[in-house]
Amino acid sequence: MTSLHWKRFAWFCLCLTLSHPAWSAGGIEIPGYAPATGVERSYRVQKATETDMSFWFDKPGASAMTMRGAFRQRMTVLSRDEDGMRVRWSLSADLPAGTAGLADSYQMNLLYRNSLTAYGTATLEFETDLNGNPRTLSDADQIVAHMREMAAGGAPSAGASAARESGVYDIIAKLEANPLQIVAALAPEAQLLATGQSYQAETMEMGQASVASRDEDYGGVNVPVTSTWTLKSTDATAGTATLSLSEEADAAAFSQSQQPVIANLMSSFAERAKSLTADQLASVKRASKNRSVELVVSLNDGSTLEASEIVTVTTGDATFRTYTHIQREDMPAKLPLPAVLTAKDLQTPDLGIEPLPSAKTGPGILDELSTPPAPPTASQDTAAAADDDGAKAIAPVSLAVKSAEVALSPVSYDHGLNIMLTPESAAAFRDFTQAALGRQTQMLINDNVVMEPWMREPIMDGRIVLSGTDRKDLEALAEQLKAPGAKIVVRLRP
Repeated sequence: MTSLHWKRFAWFCLCLTLSHPAWSAGGIEIPGYAPATGVERSYRVQKATETDMSFWFDKPGASAMTMRGAFRQRMTVLSRDEDGMRVRWSLSADLPAGTAGLADSYQMNLLYRNSLTAYGTATLEFETDLNGNPRTLSDADQIVAHMREMAAGGAPSAGASAARESGVYDIIAKLEANPLQIVAALAPEAQLLATGQSYQAETMEMGQASVASRDEDYGGVNVPVTSTWTLKSTDATAGTATLSLSEEADAAAFSQSQQPVIANLMSSFAERAKSLTADQLASVKRASKNRSVELVVSLNDGSTLEASEIVTVTTGDATFRTYTHIQREDMPAKLPLPAVLTAKDLQTPDLGIEPLPSAKTGPGILDELSTPPAPPTASQDTAAAADDDGAKAIAPVSLAVKSAEVALSPVSYDHGLNIMLTPESAAAFRDFTQAALGRQTQMLINDNVVMEPWMREPIMDGRIVLSGTDRKDLEALAEQLKAPGAKIVVRLRP
């Protein structure tokens, strides 16, 4: 829904560089980014996601979900010339010492550990531009080869079949087409740090806002984004400057880009959608996105020492918010932290996350692999739930159809496809939806994705409503489902 669209990653990096405003003379000079080479820097990283679905249902604990993670990552600039830099990130999923609260409340660490297992590396080396934006990933071929081995598992033929059924090879193909998605999944901190860095010196005036704009592509819709930069303060003793960046997507264009997402959301809450008033429906059809960033930048070498980012997306009257805080460990913290990042006691869902097995263990273990996303954060879809007593992982489920009829949909006030599962499949679907609570899922008919709902409550009655599609397409799907042996596959969104 709202994560970076990686097919435009290079364009985004270019726009980010060009969007730094031309500061007027007579202000504070922020030096160009000139990091020391060969020096390893350690960063404390805190992340959280909040999901508010209270508009759609009132069940306690079901309408809101919070996840968080805490990490310690290391980065070294290996070399630097007039064209760019080569950097190395050493990655870990371990909780840093002194982290507040219970370890079990940091599900992102468990998910991130599974990501490191899936990609088969705890170190990334890549080329960047002079701002620090990732450009080219080294060893991408080896990482993809490891993922193929993971997909195949110990039994090549069975593993290959399982991986194909779950769409793993589609994920691998996307990574082959754009290896920078690997950097985004494992070291997103690199991009956030680069936000506050510029290859050349810039002069800024205290408190004076400078506005720039660019277009971003969301599902083929060009969405204008307005960026406002401000120098908030300086600290001569510490040799730092604090900058703020505020970004807001054009409401009309962003709403247009999110209509397929909103249609799927309404399909997931068909009963609630029936009772919407005209005003409520109009509100549901609106969407917004904004980003707030604060950056502490060194006045010695132009590097980002600390960064705090909050991204808020509202779509279909559901709100998704991500928090990220990065602090270089050898520097004192200057930025205030949201309570969600510092709370000792935090109510978090039990996702039943277990480690992914090794590449030699068995077939199809990359079924839950995903690239990031956001919000919620990318790693939320990488988990596999299992336990030592033999509970099954959240694997794809094949469902048999009792009936499939096209009728006037109460959800979209247009035609919809009403699907009723057989009793056995209804029970299997109920178990799947219970296990997948808080996750984004997919429904496939004949290997084609037709629906990507967020699972916010179990579906107990074995009924599925598909809307937001042309009536002829719905009738064609209904005919496919009426064929002998027709199946629907549901899975976590890859």
